[in-house]
Amino acid sequence: VQLQAFGGGLVQPGGSLRLSCAASGRTFSTLTMGWFRQAPGKEREFVAIRRRGDGNTFYTGSVKGRFTISRDNAKNTVYLQMNSLKPEDTAVYYCAATSLNPAQSTALTPSIYEYWGQGTLVTVSS
Repeated sequence: VQLQAFGGGLVQPGGSLRLSCAASGRTFSTLTMGWFRQAPGKEREFVAIRRRGDGNTFYTGSVKGRFTISRDNAKNTVYLQMNSLKPEDTAVYYCAATSLNPAQSTALTPSIYEYWGQGTLVTVSS
């Protein structure tokens, strides 16, 4: 599976961005899709996932109510709509995919994801 993320950029605090991640090489509907991020000097952290099948979504607490993960199986693409952005959202954002259907606690762990995109930089600054 190949994942290609794009849509990052520079945005002012309070602004919005939508990230996209296009998948190829496997039937998209069989994959649980997620987003992680890594800020400078910090470990990679879970942001959100949307599970295959039931479509359940999980978010890390700091983005709940501001970010929305969605997927379009016809376009083999997962999206991360980010609203009310804050400077602390600045990071490289990675999309990830797994054939698993993880519970919320398991979904936080980067090692369960078999496939990763190259990352796209989001900078929130005035």
